[in-house]
Amino acid sequence: MPQGNHDPVKIEGWVEVIVKDKDGKIKSYIGPKKELIDDPPGEPVLSSVPGDFQDYYWLRNIITNTGLSAIIKLVFSGLSDTKFGYLAIGSGTTTESATDTALQTEITRKSATVSQTTTSVSGDTALVSATFSKSDGLSGTGSVCEAGILNASSGGELLARKTFSCVSLNWDAGDSITINYYVQMSR
Repeated sequence: MPQGNHDPVKIEGWVEVIVKDKDGKIKSYIGPKKELIDDPPGEPVLSSVPGDFQDYYWLRNIITNTGLSAIIKLVFSGLSDTKFGYLAIGSGTTTESATDTALQTEITRKSATVSQTTTSVSGDTALVSATFSKSDGLSGTGSVCEAGILNASSGGELLARKTFSCVSLNWDAGDSITINYYVQMSR
């Protein structure tokens, strides 16, 4: 490895999970406090806010090996891949790994809204967001414990995956879950 000046670049992400009832009231929130995102991950930071309950957890994710490969293909001329624009939710609880190629137990996925935002340097972060509800064909009750970013409506490559404390939803009663998945490139 060459000695001297270098500019290490890293790609990391974090997930925010918001569960609402049919009236839009927040039933559960899991995610980093905005002002803590630049701090190193650690034990949960507890905070009290209006609502039934509120726990803030670090939800740093894994950028997968296939995700890193796809990023290289998307950046350089002569190489190509499909851009990432789908979010999936699942009930799997196995901790994420760089070798993951799919969610452990996918429930559903959908096209996400993707925007560019700033965390540390102008435009250094992508926000991939989607809300899942009964209107997506979900019915009954269930738990959501994982989320991931993919580049196809089925199959495809998994860019990133994160597991979190399972949240219970009653789709028939009008519950919804919003996943805000941030991916930042930094040095």
